Amino acid sequence: MNMALRAKKVWVVGHKNPDTDSICAAIAYATLKNKKQKDGTVYEPKRAGELNEETKYVLKYFNVKPPRLITDAGAQVKDIEIRKTQGIRGKISMKTAWEMMKQLNVATLPITNERNRLEGLITTGDIAKSYMDIYDNRILSRAKTQYKNIIETLEGTILVGNEHAYFQDGKVLVAAANPDMMEEYIEDNDLVIIGNRYESQLCALEMNAGCMVVCSGSKITKTIQKLAEERDCVLISTPYDTYTAARLINQSMPIKFFMRRDHLITFETEDYIDEVKEIMLKEKHRDFPVVDDNGEYVGMISRRNLINMKKKQLILVDHNEKSQAVDNVDGAEILEIIDHHRLGSLETMAPVFFRNQPLGCTATIIYQMYREQGIEIDKTIAGLLCSAILSDTLMYRSPTCTPMDKAVAEELAQIAGINTEEYAKAMFQAGSDFGSKSAEEIFYQDFKAFCVNGLDFGVGQISAMSQGELDQVREKLLPYLSQAMTERKIDMVFIMLTNILEENTYMICAGEGAGELITRAYHVHEDGGYYLLKGVVSRKKQLIPMFMSALQEQ
Repeated sequence: MNMALRAKKVWVVGHKNPDTDSICAAIAYATLKNKKQKDGTVYEPKRAGELNEETKYVLKYFNVKPPRLITDAGAQVKDIEIRKTQGIRGKISMKTAWEMMKQLNVATLPITNERNRLEGLITTGDIAKSYMDIYDNRILSRAKTQYKNIIETLEGTILVGNEHAYFQDGKVLVAAANPDMMEEYIEDNDLVIIGNRYESQLCALEMNAGCMVVCSGSKITKTIQKLAEERDCVLISTPYDTYTAARLINQSMPIKFFMRRDHLITFETEDYIDEVKEIMLKEKHRDFPVVDDNGEYVGMISRRNLINMKKKQLILVDHNEKSQAVDNVDGAEILEIIDHHRLGSLETMAPVFFRNQPLGCTATIIYQMYREQGIEIDKTIAGLLCSAILSDTLMYRSPTCTPMDKAVAEELAQIAGINTEEYAKAMFQAGSDFGSKSAEEIFYQDFKAFCVNGLDFGVGQISAMSQGELDQVREKLLPYLSQAMTERKIDMVFIMLTNILEENTYMICAGEGAGELITRAYHVHEDGGYYLLKGVVSRKKQLIPMFMSALQEQ
């Protein structure tokens, strides 16, 4: 199908290492946009990282399929206009290929097999080379040229023989001499281009020519035709004169003999344009074939196709920090941002719809948008939005929770048919099942990177219902922190181990100056392997602002 006719797609995606709000907000907002769209645009929820156990529980509870994973928002080959040059078979003649190139106004044709697999390429340069550099009068047979190609190229008629057979043994020559001299250079199975002289035609047959091309539309006697049949000589009549026929006949060779088949430079539909550009700049080819992930030929692209490249279109939810966005977000077109965090470092090329409210959860904002636009919230969407609010506000315990968040969550709970307290406990319990997880999986369960005054640091948050679970997590994470700093290329790393019931956070950290930063921000010291931050449960409202203040004072 022509890519230009495909429905326009917009991705709705949250931040890396997504939490429940990030995932549920993407699903709910994509659903809202699809109900309101009028131009055929399809809004697809995506995720920029692996799901944590809490979110998995939520999606399973409400029987919702997880969004597909995306790791890069950069433009791909499938996002540009791919020229649908049809693949041709390797047996067609050079002349036919040349005429197709002129008709299509292209310089390269792809050769494919019956399974639509790419076998090679033929270019105008290859065809020109076949005319200019060939001095071998046996090349027609070495190329195993089908008589059908010869007939088509010479616009001839076959009088004797099988047009589907192949000329594959002998040389090509023009019988311009008298019969006595012809006997000296005609050999078995040769293809002889000849005029209307009966004696010459008879001599060629007696010398066991494999094919005889009679030029100028000359009448061929029944005697010659009968002798040709008896001697298994293919007999072809052409309207062209001897000179023209001799010039044209090499164009009947199959393109597979000259096509490029080794070290072909191809691109896949999933390849990213940045990589494609680098390869194109190094190569002098004008056109490049594209294959899909099954290896089937799709079409051709060239450098000029990159000029009008269409960027991926995104709607970002639950974040506006570049460091938290999907990779290569700069290479995408951001249409909207729906968020409840502080203004971050993300920049856009054009004005966007940006809705940012001081609420405890992005899901609360999306609830408001449903109501404002008069769209009914069904049981499933209500369950997802309610789960997000309960998660982000730690069941209303977080200082980020507003009266609006709580009122919305309770209303949504009624629509979804859940008891907020019972459901939240089950959800948190599912999220604090760390026994089977690796340190890396736990670390990235809810991790965000920040940059303040040139300092790059990351903060992860793990919430649990008991101190025993937090102690278990601490033992797993401590050996991994230094490795994580190296992988993320950050200066410091902090992990908030938040006890939901106590409404306290037990902080662990790594990196030069990390402990001193906690001490300056909260006036606490390490005790028993933790920095105890009493009453601190919110990264957004209670931790990052304090860190920023301490860094600015420094």
